[in-house]
Amino acid sequence: MSHDTYELKAEAREQVGKGSARAVRRNGKVPAVIYGDKQPPLAIALSYKDVYYKIHGGGFLTTVATIDVDGNRIQVLPKDFQLDPVRDFPMHVDFLRVGKDTVVNVAVPVHFINEEKSPGIKRGGVLNIVRHEVELHCPADAIPDAITVDLAGTDIGDSIHISAVTLPAGARPVISDRDFTIATVAGSSAMKPEAAETPEEVEAPEPEAEDEAE
Repeated sequence: MSHDTYELKAEAREQVGKGSARAVRRNGKVPAVIYGDKQPPLAIALSYKDVYYKIHGGGFLTTVATIDVDGNRIQVLPKDFQLDPVRDFPMHVDFLRVGKDTVVNVAVPVHFINEEKSPGIKRGGVLNIVRHEVELHCPADAIPDAITVDLAGTDIGDSIHISAVTLPAGARPVISDRDFTIATVAGSSAMKPEAAETPEEVEAPEPEAEDEAE
């Protein structure tokens, strides 16, 4: 299920470049560019407040929006944004034009469910997340909020690969040449020895012990 779409009002910018962008920011707006769909790039200025709340509200890069540029409504997907490194203010946004047949690559967050139904985690194992996001190739109008990994029944030593995850219709991983790992259930050094399956999983980390001796 995708995030709800939203609309932003913008005005076209005549000039581009650093001086123009600074002037836009001085006026309390955020410079942005709409590109793609075999059309020339369109420089625009957006309300600072609108952009700030959308970026910090979550799901910004996976939600299709409509930008009203002086009455011309354009469907877009935010592709990138820059924040001021110190103050976290939006400095610039890149938008990609999208049509009904546009297919995009987007990084979609991974959510894990049913940790309490994982025998391995219940016995003191640790969920080791290899990928917090997975890049998907999917239709712009059907970008999922997240992909869900079910941990029910997983035990220590288990790996969860992308092939075990149900992806939305029309979506496929950008990495297509291997069945990559999303997470593993690993043994914990805090586990009781009798709870572990093999001695390796409860071995003390020897290098640390040597460091202490020095």
